[in-house]
Amino acid sequence: GQVIFVPVYSHIYQGDKQEQFPLAVTLSIRNTSPTYPIIIRSARYHNSGGKLVKQYTNGNIQLAPLATTEFFIPQQDSSGGSGASFIVEWVTDKQGVTEPIVEAVMISTSFQQGVSFTTSGRVIQE
Repeated sequence: GQVIFVPVYSHIYQGDKQEQFPLAVTLSIRNTSPTYPIIIRSARYHNSGGKLVKQYTNGNIQLAPLATTEFFIPQQDSSGGSGASFIVEWVTDKQGVTEPIVEAVMISTSFQQGVSFTTSGRVIQE
């Protein structure tokens, strides 16, 4: 298993006055193994100051081969800030399981403007 850090943004700044542009966030965890399940032990959402905002899992979630699970933060939820992050922990009891893909998608269509981008998770502990 691994612990994965995923940077996310509940808002970005726009214009000369650093106006906040709110974003919806979808964290996506994809099991890349065609054969074996993995277990998602936790998905924890932290704000810009590093404080835990929300624990998105209550116990283990089994993710079937090639399956995906998602966690959503609404656009109106600004509790994370521009430096928010998820910490995802996964495990398996099988040998040779491929690493999951853990990404976040941020999107907004506010103010007759559309913004979307992705970020990728990085392993911080094996």
